[in-house]
Amino acid sequence: MSKLKVTLGGFMFLSVLLFAWSYADSRNPSTRNNSKQSGTVQKMIVENASVTMQLDLNGLNGSNSLVARPVTLRFSVAANSFFPILVFNDLLRTVQPGSMALIPSRDGGIPALPVQLGASVKQLVVEKLPSNQSFGLAVRDSKTGFTFFDVAGGDYDYNANARSLGISGGRLLISKQFANALGRPSDAGSIIGTISVGAAMQPIEITQVVNGKRKSVVVPPLSQGASPAGTLVPGPDIIVGDLPDMVQVGSTGSQVGLGVATTSCNIGDQPVDFHALPETDHPFFPQNLYRMSGGADNTARFEQVGQAWIKHAFGADELDECNVGCDTSNCVQFSQLCPGCADPYLADENGWYDLLGSRAWVNPFTGAFPPGPSPYPSSNHAGHNHDGASHRIRVNVDDLNTTLNPGATYFAEAAYLTAQEYAWCQSHPGQCNMYNNASHRQFLVSGTTNFTFSPVGVTGRMQPAIMAWTNATISPQLQPDPGNDGVWYLGYKVTNPSTGTWHYEYAVYNYNLDRSIQSFSVPLGAGANLSNIGFHAPPQEPGWANDGTFNNQGYSSTPWLVTQASDSITWNS
Repeated sequence: MSKLKVTLGGFMFLSVLLFAWSYADSRNPSTRNNSKQSGTVQKMIVENASVTMQLDLNGLNGSNSLVARPVTLRFSVAANSFFPILVFNDLLRTVQPGSMALIPSRDGGIPALPVQLGASVKQLVVEKLPSNQSFGLAVRDSKTGFTFFDVAGGDYDYNANARSLGISGGRLLISKQFANALGRPSDAGSIIGTISVGAAMQPIEITQVVNGKRKSVVVPPLSQGASPAGTLVPGPDIIVGDLPDMVQVGSTGSQVGLGVATTSCNIGDQPVDFHALPETDHPFFPQNLYRMSGGADNTARFEQVGQAWIKHAFGADELDECNVGCDTSNCVQFSQLCPGCADPYLADENGWYDLLGSRAWVNPFTGAFPPGPSPYPSSNHAGHNHDGASHRIRVNVDDLNTTLNPGATYFAEAAYLTAQEYAWCQSHPGQCNMYNNASHRQFLVSGTTNFTFSPVGVTGRMQPAIMAWTNATISPQLQPDPGNDGVWYLGYKVTNPSTGTWHYEYAVYNYNLDRSIQSFSVPLGAGANLSNIGFHAPPQEPGWANDGTFNNQGYSSTPWLVTQASDSITWNS
């Protein structure tokens, strides 16, 4: 007997963004303690580097042999990798969050590795984690965010004369995620090898400090020929750099309204306009919430449990929170987000309903929405009687209640959209930056009727939340009308809850497809016996006056119609 359940999240067109900021220069203890000192502060990144991992293949493959079978993996590092350090008067003060992209050495080839690691070996990164994490470094897949190894210990040595950074003695531990994927959860935390790094560093910002005050700042050119703002991509490219906080802003009793803090970053070499309404040349962003739960390990199902209207951005700070070098030259500060610069919004601010507008007014692929005088069509609240969940990330209390959802994992998501990226893509074919706007982050939920949220790990930059579905199969981007409309993803996971029974979960995720998704079909094998057929979508906003939906009726979470044939099963909206 086959058991089929499709989880259709109703991801209307985009995902949630969460943003945050760290103010590394002013909040870092090592720099704060020198607030009355004088000297030179250098912010440096990797010019070039090599990374060596010594691994025990017997341990990786779960062999019972007591004899280690060592293997050496050697990598070079992508030039100008943003793995930032701060050096004060030639002394290393701190290593900031960042990553080094690893390029496998061609010498000797790549040995036979466990299939999960072997498939990712050409897209690994060494990532420096924030100081509030259990480990300082991690080895991850740059595209999926999957963590293979946590790095414990390690000595950091900076040579000012050579401008070199060395990391030695780091112990590679099998991560919980990798141990589960190997089918050996008890191996999580096992020492499987060592890692060492040798890096030539180069300054991207040199600041002269006198009595704790900045007197001058120089941005030297990079030796690899990149722009002063680092490895910026051509054109405007706004992403979600961080999702640092999430708060409950209001409640209706059965539902709560949430807001997520977001930090947007322009990683492109062109400025992004941030003109406030009634101007239409600014980004807008939705916020979403997801839950992973079900099955023996609480990872069988991935559902969207909340979504907000969109927020229209206005005015940009020019911070360097993405560590790519904020370059304010040839840019109108505040009215534009300059190349390499970041702009934060607080969580409660992103939950102010009067700053939010209906998603129905905007095209998520082109970024277009109608102009007009106040009340602006895209953010018209005339005739609205707001309650505690109105327009915010609307979530059913029962979907968050920790007593009703033991072991569930929650992810917030946001995505900044701007018409400038689409316009640049049209005039510069091959330089299309509309497909990396969404980022996600895990949050720990506490409470049963009123809720608090604590961020876990780091933000999965430029990865929609569906990528966090543990051990699920996620399709590549699916684009039904290339160049004219956006993309969507299909995720699925198959489990075997009992002998002879297979459980199928599907998630249809609309990233920025304006036409939306109208149906979904799964082929059936001969003799398949289906039961427990289901559907799930997040709670939707009720119809509001002037909300841009058909007859102002709002969107619907009504389960899609199921049609079963001899060779397929289909859901229709």
